[in-house]
This record gives sequence, C-alpha cells and structure tokens, in this order.
Amino acid sequence: MLVFASYGNLLHAFARNKEVVHIYDGHKGEIHLLQPFGDHVISVDIDNVLIVWDVQSEEEYLQLNFDKAVFAVSAIMHPSTYLNKILLGSEQGSLQLWNVKSNKLLYSFPGWGLGGVTTLEQAPAVDVVAIGLVSGHIIVHNIKFDETLMKFQQDWGPITAISFRTDGHPVMAAGSPIGHIALWDLEEKKLISQMRNAHSTAIAGMSFVQGEPLLVTNGADNAIKIWIFDGPGGGGRLLRCRMGHSAPPTKIRYHGQNGQQILSAGQDGTLQSFSTVHERFNKSLGRGSINKKKSKRKGLQYDTMALPPITAFATEIARQNDWDGIIACHQGYITCTTWNYQKTSMGAHKLKPKAFSKNKPLDVYATVVDITTCGNFAVIGLSTGHVDVYNMQSGIHRGHYGKEKAHEGAIRGVAVDGLNQLTITAGSEGFIKFWKFKTMDLVYSANLSSSPSAMLLHRDSGILGIASDDFGISVLDIETRRIVRKFSGHHSQINDMTFSPDGRWLITASMDCTIKTWDLPSGCLIDCFLLDSAAISISMSPTGDFLASSHVDDLGIYLWSNRSLYSLVSLRPLPADYEPSVIMLPGTCPAQDVDITGDEETSDEMIDYNSPEQLEEQLVTLSSLSESRWKNLLNLDVIKKKNKPREPPKVPKSAPFFIPTVPGLIPRYAAAKQENDGQQSKVVNLGVLAQKSDFYVQLEEALSSNEYKSPLNILKEMGPSSIETELRGLAPDAGGSVEVMKSFLRLIGTMLNTKCDFELAQAYLALFLKLHLKILSSEPVLLEEIAKVSTQLEETWIHLQTLFNQSLCVLNYMKSALL
Repeated sequence: MLVFASYGNLLHAFARNKEVVHIYDGHKGEIHLLQPFGDHVISVDIDNVLIVWDVQSEEEYLQLNFDKAVFAVSAIMHPSTYLNKILLGSEQGSLQLWNVKSNKLLYSFPGWGLGGVTTLEQAPAVDVVAIGLVSGHIIVHNIKFDETLMKFQQDWGPITAISFRTDGHPVMAAGSPIGHIALWDLEEKKLISQMRNAHSTAIAGMSFVQGEPLLVTNGADNAIKIWIFDGPGGGGRLLRCRMGHSAPPTKIRYHGQNGQQILSAGQDGTLQSFSTVHERFNKSLGRGSINKKKSKRKGLQYDTMALPPITAFATEIARQNDWDGIIACHQGYITCTTWNYQKTSMGAHKLKPKAFSKNKPLDVYATVVDITTCGNFAVIGLSTGHVDVYNMQSGIHRGHYGKEKAHEGAIRGVAVDGLNQLTITAGSEGFIKFWKFKTMDLVYSANLSSSPSAMLLHRDSGILGIASDDFGISVLDIETRRIVRKFSGHHSQINDMTFSPDGRWLITASMDCTIKTWDLPSGCLIDCFLLDSAAISISMSPTGDFLASSHVDDLGIYLWSNRSLYSLVSLRPLPADYEPSVIMLPGTCPAQDVDITGDEETSDEMIDYNSPEQLEEQLVTLSSLSESRWKNLLNLDVIKKKNKPREPPKVPKSAPFFIPTVPGLIPRYAAAKQENDGQQSKVVNLGVLAQKSDFYVQLEEALSSNEYKSPLNILKEMGPSSIETELRGLAPDAGGSVEVMKSFLRLIGTMLNTKCDFELAQAYLALFLKLHLKILSSEPVLLEEIAKVSTQLEETWIHLQTLFNQSLCVLNYMKSALL
C-alpha cells in the first residue's frame, strides 16, 4: 500500500507513488537504512540511532542508540517467522538479534573476522540468512543454531546485494561494486555463471521475482534491468531495460516533426532517444567508439576505443531510412561521427578533413555541426576556422569554404538555410559570413560588436539567433542580412537557444539559472523564470506543446508545458526591474499545481480589456455596424424597382359551396357580382403620418439641449428603409419643419467634429441631400448650416487623403525595391 523513501533526516510514505501521506521527523542525522515491519517501519541514521515508527500515527514506538565504536549498524532485516524480531549487521562484522516489542537483545553473533557486514538477505529456508561482507565473502548462516552452512568468496570487492531464486532452483545471486553479478549453486556449493558488466557501475540492488525466473537489478548508472533465466548454462539474458544517462546530458534536441522523440547526448558518451509519450519507446543508440569490433572484444571495463562525450549534434529525418541522419562532434576530437536512428546504432562514416588525416594535432577539434534539410550534406566547423562539407550517404569530402579557412578564429556556429542556398558561419573573431552553399563563394560578411558564442537558425522564417560573449542576443534576418532585434538581460554565459515552431519566440537559457522567452515581433521579454540549477541545453517541441531542458549535474530531461496552448496567458512585456521567483523543476508534487493556477488567475485579470469606442479624439473612427446598414442608402429606389413584382398579386376567387341560382321555372345560375365598390385608393393619406416619430421628437429636443447622442442611437438601430422614411418625414411638405432639418444638419456636424461613426455621417448626409436638395437651396437658414458642415467635411477628408497617399507611396516603393 505504501512506498517508504528517505532523504536527509526525513522519512516519507507515498501512496500511489505520488501522494505523500505520512512524514516521519525525528532523526538528527541522515537516514541510510529502512525496513518495513508490518504496522511499523524501522529507520537507521548515520549517527547509529534506530527508530521504530508507528505507520499510521507517525509516532515513535521505540528508539535504540548504538555505540559506533562497538556496533555501527550497516545492515538490517527481519528473519521470516521470527515474530517482532530484527537482525542487525555491523561494520565490525558482528550481528545482533533484537526483539523490538520488548526492547531486548536476544542474541549476539560474534562475526567471522572477515570485515564488516554490507548486506543481509533471508534465504527461502527458514532460519537461514545470507550475509555479505566487505571482504567479498558470502556467509550462509543458520541463526537458530548459530551455525555456518556454507561460505563463498568473490574477487570483485564488497558484496553490494544478495537475492535467492524462489522458482525451484537453488541459486543465489550476488552483486559487486564493478557491475558484475555472480550466480552460485547452493546444492553443489559452486559458481555456476557470471553476468559481467550487467551494469556499468556498482550493483545497488537486486531481487528475484517471487516464483519466477526473473531478476530485477539496478545501479548508479541510472538503469533498471530485468534478466530472465531461460537458457542453458544458468546465465541470464536481458529481457527488459529502462535506462537514462549515467552522467548529465550535454545536448538535447527534438527529433522529427511530431514532437514525440528527444535525442540526448550525455557526458557518459552515449546518445539516447527519449519518448514524450511512454517510456517503452525509449531507445539507446549506444556509445561512440573508434573501432566497434575491438571495443566488443575488450569489453566495457577496459574499452580504450571509446570516443569522448558528444558536445553538439544535428539531426534530420528526410533520408534517415536510406542512410545515417545524425551527425555529431565529440569533445576535443577532430573526427565527427554519423549515427543511424532507424538502426539505433553508430553510423558507417567517420568524417575528418584530409589535411589532418596524416598528422594529428592536439589543439584541433570539431566545434559545431549542421545537416541540410534534404539530409544529403553535413557541414562541420573546426576550432582552426575551417568549415568543411561532406556527403552523408558516402562520407566523401565535398569541399570547404574560403581559400584556406573560412574564419581566422574558431568556428562558433554554422547553419544552412532551408533551400540549400546559403551557408552562414560565425567565428570567434566576431565575423558572421554568408556563403553560397554550392559554389562556396563568399556573399556577405558582417562584423559583430562582440564575439559570438552560439548561433541558431529558424529555417522556416529565415531568422538567425546569435548569442554573444557579452551575454547579449542579436537576431538577424538572413534575407536582408541586417540585425532586426537586440536583447540584453542575461548576467552570465548563454548556454543554449531555441525558437518556437512559428518563429515568434526565442527562448534562451543562461548560467545565471534563468530561462527567458523573447517575443520577436514586439521585441520584448514576455516570460522569465529562475531555477535552482542552470539549464545546460533547451529544445522546443516542433508542435509547440513542450519545452525540454537539461540541467547542471542532473541526469533527467525536464518538460515544461506551453500554457498559451490551453489557457489565456497575458503576453504583456515584463518590466525592466522584473525579478523572477525560483520555480521547482517539474515533478509529481501536487503543491506545484496550486501555484500555477494562481498565476493563471492573475494573467486572466491582466487580459480583461474593454476597448473604448474611440481610442483618441484625433483619430477618425468608423462604426461597428455592418455595411448593409448604410452602404445602399443612396440606391434604395433602384433596389425597390428591381424587387417590384411585374403584376400586382391577384386574390384567388373563392367558389361558394352552394352555387346561387335565379328563381324561375328554368334553373339558371346567378352571375357573379362585380367587387369594384371596395377598391382602395393607392394615394397615401397624410393624416396617418401626422403622429411624430421618436427620432423627430429627439431632434426637436436637441435644438435646445444640443445633445445629439440619443437621435443618433435611434438611427443606428434602424434599417435602410426606416432611415429613408424618417429623413423624408423631415421635409415641411411631409409633416416636418425647417427647424428639424436644421437640427439634423447639426447632428451631422457633431458627428464630423467628434470624428466618430465617420462612414455613417457620410451616408446619412448623402441621402439627406438627395431627398431635400430643392428645399435646402430655397431656405437661407439651411444654406448657412450646410456651409459649416461642408467646411468640416473638407478638413477631415483632406487629412485622411494625405495619410492614404503616404501609405500607398510607401507600399509602391517597397514593391519596386524588393523587385
């Protein structure tokens, strides 16, 4: 039900492997031994204090103190069927059997004079215990009669772990500090098999699965392995393995376009692929070797052919099914290696310039590599300033840039654009150079203010990120070959950079323990967080969902989720004096989720922004109404003519149920009556329009109050036909008056003054002039008002036309300049 784990002087109990349900605090020193014991758990610290804890109440049940000089506890176990009893082993070699319920020492075993006890393990037989010693001896002892049954010896140093098979085979496995496992036959009392190099470091723990021929082992090489014993000879073969780097990663990069694999090179010299979906898709591409055959013959322990750790690599999936798709350079090594992702192994070629093939200078080594998008060519930069091109399929040298060398200083960065047109190189002397990829001619050279330390190209957008030795970042557009952005804010060396898939963000990691996100369009810092340990390498997923990071002295690769994909995140620029808070590295701790949601709430508050109707008084602002509400006001008569039916609709005559007949001797049907009596006149009766509309009333009131907001709102809510009817009704012959017409012209003047609803003012004024042109010309009051409106209209339009002309002029220039 529970998993117990100790760190420092605390002991934690986990449920479901992620939730901390109990914390046991009471030790002064660091805990180094644990033993679950029914409803209790026993812990021993380095100060030789043993505490028995009650699991549920988290209280101390018993505490035992031992004298380090006499009995320093080094191993603990509970013998089967021994109720309430534990067996303790010491660094002095003696054993003690204790009853923890009565707190009594029951028996002391004097030891064997072969050194201290390192491990204790219960055998499948009752009363029998295996004792591992520092000297490499294994004692199989009967603790009931204090009698040694058998003794074995290993020459690989102290015994680190012991386990017994329980599937019917009398076999005992013992681990060693150098990674070997010995298998002993308990019936014949002899060694039956050796599993050499099971781990590259000491065997930390081993356990046979109950009733199965399976052995689970783990070691300090960050690997857990399952071995199956199903073959002849008694040896085990590797069935399953979960492993990471045994030394911290130096470089990580996403492989492919689906964002599901991360390639990682470590200080242990291996190249590994980690899956972001599930651990079963992880795979190791192995360790770099000068000569594979010789390395296999010599074995891992004495491998002098092993290559140094990978410092930089480039990967491309375009032709990885046909030949090698990964190129890597090694620390202080001139030869670059190719790797095959499909075969999960080192590739066929070792790329090295011909000039250095005969003599091997010590201070010359490869610094940077890149591979083209087509997967056919690799470009390698050396510490001497040489830049060479190789074919990935054949490994043949295809040329070099520059007459002798591309740069005077060491190459700090190399990149090829997406169409194999340009190669960009950066040298430590401070120059960025652009070369034709095929002809290898120099096209352009630019001098930077500071020496570049790293370079990264986003191929889709043609944006080049350059990190400098003065901790600044420059962003260069490879089309115009000009620096378009400059960022500063890091206080230490920039370790790595990565672009978001759309090229909008540049994310940088520095030795000042910060990871910063720069927004390229706005040129601002939009995110920054501080960590406990500096990020050595970072890589953004091609799908944009995760940021992967590896850290100083940390074996793992951490994934950071991109919150902008699934929640509203404010991308407002951070202030210049922004001080980031320290964030824990990603894990399974639920307390971290609370902090994240808190951040989300604050960001949502920042996003809430209600746009005003007009940003500034000087700006001409259009209304938010659709075009159909104002665009066709002048053409309403044409539209009505088009939509008018050719003939008026005829009412169908309803036939009576009983046909009337004329009274008389001869039956005759009565003729239908002509219904001309009730024919209505089509002339509109003006008496119906005598009632004033809301718009009319509001205009009348506005003459005295000079407030034209409410009549304008009424007009905005109307459709085109209603607007025309209202404007027709302003004329004196339609029931209106000259004063109301004057008020309408003032309404238009107010709209032009405020520069709001500009297009509505134009449309309403045009319709008004079309309907009432004769009346306007005959009334001097209206003519005076219309002269004022005309002046306002002319001023606004001339200003707008000047701005339009300027914009059109700039656009035409840009089109012709680019051509």
